[in-house]
Amino acid sequence: MQYKTKAKKSLGQNFLQDENIIQKIVKLANISKQDTVLEIGPGLGALTRHLLSASSNVNVVEFDSSVIDTLIKNCEKYGRPNVYNEDFLKFDIHKISSEKIKLVGNLPYNISSPILFRVIEMSHKITDAHFMLQKEVVDRIVSSPNSKSYGRLSVILQYHFECSMILKIPPEVFYPQPKVDSAILRLKPRANKDFLKNYDFFEKLVKQSFAQRRKTLHNNLKEILKNKEIDPSTLPIDTKLRAENLSVKDFVCLANFLS
Repeated sequence: MQYKTKAKKSLGQNFLQDENIIQKIVKLANISKQDTVLEIGPGLGALTRHLLSASSNVNVVEFDSSVIDTLIKNCEKYGRPNVYNEDFLKFDIHKISSEKIKLVGNLPYNISSPILFRVIEMSHKITDAHFMLQKEVVDRIVSSPNSKSYGRLSVILQYHFECSMILKIPPEVFYPQPKVDSAILRLKPRANKDFLKNYDFFEKLVKQSFAQRRKTLHNNLKEILKNKEIDPSTLPIDTKLRAENLSVKDFVCLANFLS
């Protein structure tokens, strides 16, 4: 592997370089030759090489054009991925396949949340996703109600996916080493999501509910309830609770009641 390219802090780059960890990730992703794979942010191709060994259809979306030549060179012995030098946040996944796709990636830490919300938009097109993220972010995503880490990201992602942390990763497997621990997040689209009358309102409601964590729902939702002329005492949940006390189903129930 060539590591001559300097990681760009502005792009949140930390290149994965531990072969054992990389092989574990590919194994946990359960990739077969028939699978269509899309890797987000391949960087220098450390993971891409092993994906090419596992699947005959590997696609990569890389924003940083300066790493692409090195990426292709590092993959030469394994095959050639279909490279898209684009911003994943604007990428059209339909370019790749009409079939469902497996997503993988060591996500840039500085834009991991926007990427995850983009993945939500394409959830109907994916079989599953395996992402490396800051462990702190994965903790938030997989957390349960009544915990300090439970928040907007937890509710929105758990509505769409079964979310699980499947592997913890130390800083020393990266170049340069980040100052935080990482983890692998597995996302599997839910086959039967709870019915929502208005998804956009659901997102707005969840965001507003967590706007000020220490405040009760009565305070955080005051403006929404006022605009809809709804008496808080008629709601299907207790407004003396905080947002962190509500389950995903509670938020769905509340959103449908207010829609």
